[in-house]
Amino acid sequence: MSRARSRQNLSEYLNKNMLNFLKNIFKSGIAKSIIVILVLVGGYYGYKTFFVAKQVTRYVTTKASKGTLIVSVSGSGQVSAINQVEVKSKVSGDIKYIAVVNGQEVRAGNLIAQLDSRDAEKSVRDAEANLESAKLALDKLNLQSSQQARGDALNINYSNGMNILSKLYGEFSADLEGLKNIYFSIDLSSGSQHICDTNYSQLDDCNITYYSNYNKQFSTVPSQILALYKKIGELYTQSIADYQTAKISGNNEARSKAIKEGHDLVVQMSEMIKISRDVVQSFQDTIIKNGGTYDKKNIVDGQIKSLADYSTAMTGYEKDLLDVVNSANNYFDSIASQPIDLKSQELSIQKSENALLDAKDKLADYYVRAPFNGIIAKVNIKATDTISSGTSVVTMVTKQQVAEISLNEVDIAKIKVNQKATLTFDAVPDLSISGNVAEIDSVGTVSQGVVTYTLKIAFDTQDPRIKPSMSVSASIITDSKIDVLVLPNGAVKSDKNGEYVEAIDSNNIDSSSAPVNGNEIILINPPRRVDVTIGLSNDTQTEILSGVKEGDEFVSRTILPTAAKTTTAPSIFGSSTGGAVRTGGATGGAVRVPTGR
Repeated sequence: MSRARSRQNLSEYLNKNMLNFLKNIFKSGIAKSIIVILVLVGGYYGYKTFFVAKQVTRYVTTKASKGTLIVSVSGSGQVSAINQVEVKSKVSGDIKYIAVVNGQEVRAGNLIAQLDSRDAEKSVRDAEANLESAKLALDKLNLQSSQQARGDALNINYSNGMNILSKLYGEFSADLEGLKNIYFSIDLSSGSQHICDTNYSQLDDCNITYYSNYNKQFSTVPSQILALYKKIGELYTQSIADYQTAKISGNNEARSKAIKEGHDLVVQMSEMIKISRDVVQSFQDTIIKNGGTYDKKNIVDGQIKSLADYSTAMTGYEKDLLDVVNSANNYFDSIASQPIDLKSQELSIQKSENALLDAKDKLADYYVRAPFNGIIAKVNIKATDTISSGTSVVTMVTKQQVAEISLNEVDIAKIKVNQKATLTFDAVPDLSISGNVAEIDSVGTVSQGVVTYTLKIAFDTQDPRIKPSMSVSASIITDSKIDVLVLPNGAVKSDKNGEYVEAIDSNNIDSSSAPVNGNEIILINPPRRVDVTIGLSNDTQTEILSGVKEGDEFVSRTILPTAAKTTTAPSIFGSSTGGAVRTGGATGGAVRVPTGR
């Protein structure tokens, strides 16, 4: 019992002392410190778990769209109280007519003066005639092209060739027989055996041999004539067969073959006749020269005449058939060159049209017109004057106010008279006035090595709030295109290989990632490169000529992760431990998260 009592007393003692110990801790504030530490530690790890985002590359996207692209040049200057413009002639010449007087009010485009424009008018007429001639030439080529496509000319040509062959073959057999009688008869032979056998080339007493014996240089002619005669007979047999085939089929290829064979046949025939005429003529000349006579003169004279007739006939057929062959060749050459000829003539028309536009522009320069609404302050010329280019014709002042804008030498080269402009004013922020370029300085001003040029922009409308010498900013439209495909400038990139964009493929978007702001996305793989051809561009947009289509999606900006500036929760130990992150002050201000480059 005493031992159990002792354990009970010890337990009561410990409980009492532990309770007193805890009371003392709470009284001293130590427990509060421990609780604060636990809360801070939990908050730190909770912040890291829920508020530090995973660092990944994000992409801001845009889509290709159709729109109007306007390119402009901007400058600044002051409003002019009194605008005075020297209206100058662009050409030299004699003054023919002055249409205004001092103090006269004119509107933009009204005629001020006219120079003698007869030469310029002639140039326009000549350009119009050249254009009409070029168009007629193209019409002729198109007509020929249409006819050639149908084969009209070729059919006519081959039909003519077949008609020639028909006439040739109607006579050729008789001609060949007649020549046989001249060459291989024994009319002139005085021998007793009368040997003239063409089958075995025994030509001792043939007429052709008789003629050849009078001149040693013709000793080989009889055998030569025989060989040609046999060859011509074979050609004739083949040619007339092909002619009959072509005549029945009407096929152009067959007709072409028959015509060429007919031409070759008459060429061979002509050659044979020429050789034999030389021999017979030599015989006759020798007899006459030696003062001799021969009892068969009538036979020789008749054969000479027949050979001449055959030669004339064959020469005619040869020429006619050659014309048909050449016409066919020209036809096929024309077919081959037809696309080139048409393209060349189209370019000729375009050149003539450009020449006509240039001539009309030049003619317009002979008519000096008012560049804007205003008053003629002074007429600087007389009707009898001869002026040169750049001479001041009249001095004009505007009823409306004018903006005088200064531009550098690069921008001034893009500006032309009558270009549209938009004017804004520092003093009246909500006001925008349109205008047009009225005058451009020919000579610039150099200041500290910088060249500037002043141009004057006439206001289209007046506003009483605008006062002289007020500051004005001008945006002058130098070019514009309607309904073109455009992308923001940030979407178009370039390297040594040219311009390109980065395409967004729908199957490459990380749909499982947490949502990001606006049109920012996360990709599984880097975007796909697409090479493009660009056109006009301004400060915000670029025209895309090829490579993409409307509605395609591309990267306009890339937001890279910045590991060195990763945002973390403030240290529970304060800034004295040298943490890498600034919290914005002793009280822990808002931490800035990187938003891109």
